[in-house]
Amino acid sequence: MNIDSTLAAGRAAANARMRDTVRLYAQAADVFDRTTGNTVPGAQTTLYEGKGRVKSVAQASGEDTQAGEREIRLLEYEVSLPWDAPLPDGMRVLPGMRIKVLASRDARMVGLVLWVTGTQYGDQATAWRISTEDRS
Repeated sequence: MNIDSTLAAGRAAANARMRDTVRLYAQAADVFDRTTGNTVPGAQTTLYEGKGRVKSVAQASGEDTQAGEREIRLLEYEVSLPWDAPLPDGMRVLPGMRIKVLASRDARMVGLVLWVTGTQYGDQATAWRISTEDRS
């Protein structure tokens, strides 16, 4: 068995485990509307929408931090996308982008928004893995 057939088998197995539906997107900065006095969320640019796998990495070792006047716990997740998941030309995944869980067999995951903290690339990977955190 050569490396290409081994990778193909590994990628097929990784894809079979991707049972969630996710959206990877960039969120533009919020804008203050002087007429209404409200802050309007910035536009979203979708980079990928499709199957993925969302997996908790270190729930017990989450980091407590302050956000405004509220204490939050940062929990780490790894999101796996198909190795050959397409991105728009010239786009790269950057820290601060977000991934929203659109559908999952675990209904508690639906609606979860994760913030990208890093990505892993490699020609011999079985999936494209993105490091994220839940900032809620």
